[in-house]
Amino acid sequence: MIRVVLGHHGALVRGALAAVLSQEADLKVLAEVETADDVLPAVDRTRPHVVVLDPMLDGKIRIEELCSQLREPGILILIDRNLLNGASLALVRLAPRVGFIATDASPADLAEAVRQLAQGAAVIDAGVAVAALRAVKNPLTERECEVLRLVTTGATAQEIARRLNLTAGTVRNYLSHILTKTEARSRIEAVRKAQEAGWI
Repeated sequence: MIRVVLGHHGALVRGALAAVLSQEADLKVLAEVETADDVLPAVDRTRPHVVVLDPMLDGKIRIEELCSQLREPGILILIDRNLLNGASLALVRLAPRVGFIATDASPADLAEAVRQLAQGAAVIDAGVAVAALRAVKNPLTERECEVLRLVTTGATAQEIARRLNLTAGTVRNYLSHILTKTEARSRIEAVRKAQEAGWI
């Protein structure tokens, strides 16, 4: 029996996915969670073979960080083809350790992807792979991404400086570099471009 933990932000979709997977004689959904913060406790409690995740899960922990902490089970990320230019593309660099399947895949394809991951095989949707190859590489450093993520909260340069233990001048330098690298005219435009490209 292949044990599964399912994480999805939508209760209706989460329930439907659980029902689809539970119809398979060799698959059993042991836990359904609605936030990224609930995933690790569910995994510790149930010891699944595969964790199926929605990349849009809310929570304090980011999905990339969550995937790096989940070493034992296989991980299958559900990717919406309409969001391939968004944040979900940033996750594709985790392949082949993490599997990817499009949300428009058939129930049979989903079940088969779970089986393959449980056996240690790589799983990646062809459309997702092509989009990842075409994606623009992130020109921002990790610190610049951190600064830009704080900009999305409405924080001023002084507030960002306090949060990151930097001087306000250093933060302004980071912001200047970010505008240059993203070819943006304002912080808001830089945030929009970075989010659309999946850099933050």
